[in-house]
Amino acid sequence: MMPRRTLGLAGAAIAVAPLARAQVAWPEKPVRLIIGYPAGGPTDFGGRLLQDPLGRLWGQPIVIENRPGASQVIASEVVARSPADGYTLFLAASTHASNAAVYARLPYDTLADFTPIVNIYASPTVLFVGRDSPLRSVADLVAAARRDPGGLAFASSGNGSSGHFALEMFRRKAGIDITHVAFRGAAPALQEVMAGRVPATFSTLSGAIGLARDGGIRPLAIGGPQRVEVLPSVPTLEEAGFGIPDTSPWYGFIGPKGLPRPIVDRVANDTLGLLRDMAIRRRIVDAGGVVLAEGPEPFDARIRRELAENAVIAREAGIRVE
Repeated sequence: MMPRRTLGLAGAAIAVAPLARAQVAWPEKPVRLIIGYPAGGPTDFGGRLLQDPLGRLWGQPIVIENRPGASQVIASEVVARSPADGYTLFLAASTHASNAAVYARLPYDTLADFTPIVNIYASPTVLFVGRDSPLRSVADLVAAARRDPGGLAFASSGNGSSGHFALEMFRRKAGIDITHVAFRGAAPALQEVMAGRVPATFSTLSGAIGLARDGGIRPLAIGGPQRVEVLPSVPTLEEAGFGIPDTSPWYGFIGPKGLPRPIVDRVANDTLGLLRDMAIRRRIVDAGGVVLAEGPEPFDARIRRELAENAVIAREAGIRVE
C-alpha cells in the first residue's frame, strides 16, 4: 500500500522549471486583470494576492476589473475581444474549460481565442454534509442513497459547476440515484446544507473553509487525488473506495489569442517566481488552495484535456446551460 500523502506546502511542488526571462519592453502602462466572479471569492482571492507583487515586478499597477455573470462567459468574451498586447489579462477559473461542454453557444472559441499563460493554484472539491447529519462517512452516504433511490439530494452552485460535475461522477461511480438541486452560487448551496435542508454538496474547499472551520458543515471526503494540509484527517474519495477524476477548480492567467511569446514568458516567469515565495504559498494553502504553478504548455494541455473530458460527462449526464 502506498503511504498516505497530505498535499500542502511540501506536497505542492512547482510543476515546471522557471522559464527563461524574456527581454521585452512591457508593460509601459497599467495592466487590466479581468476576473469573471465578484470580489471576495476564490478567483478574486488569487488576483488580490498577486496584484501588488506583480505590480512591483512590472513597475506598473495592475487594475482588477470584476466582470461577473454567466459562469465567466461575460469576462471571457471581454478578454477574447481585447488586443493581444498584454494589457488585458484574464484570471480564469476552470469553468472556462467546462463552459464549452455545457453551453449550446459561446461568443468565442475556448481553444482558438485565448493564450494560456500560467496556472496558479487549485481548490480541492470536497464532499460536505451538515454539522448534525447522521451521515458520518462516504459509506454511510452511499448506503442511505441505496436505501432510498432518488431521495438523497445534493446541492450545487449551479448547472455545469465543478460541484455538479463531481456529483455526476460520484453518482456513477457509486451506482446510486441522487437528486441534483442547483442554486445560484456556492453560498446559498452551502447554507442549505448547513441548515440541514439539503443533505450534501460537493464544494470547493476555498469557498467552504470558513463554514468548515466554524463547524457549520462537516467534510466527508476530498475529491482530489490527495489529502490536504488544512483537513489532514479527511480521507480522499479514492481512500473511501469511490475515487472519481479530479474536478478541483483551478485558477490561472490567460490572455487573448496571439499574445506575443515574450509577454507570455514574462508573465509566467514572474508568477512562477512569486509562487516559490513561502509566504504566498502559505496564504494559498491557508485559504484552502493547492499551489499548481503550471507554465504555458502544461496549462494548455490541462485545458484541452478537461474540455474533452467534460464534454463526455456533460453529454452522458445531460448537463446543459441555456
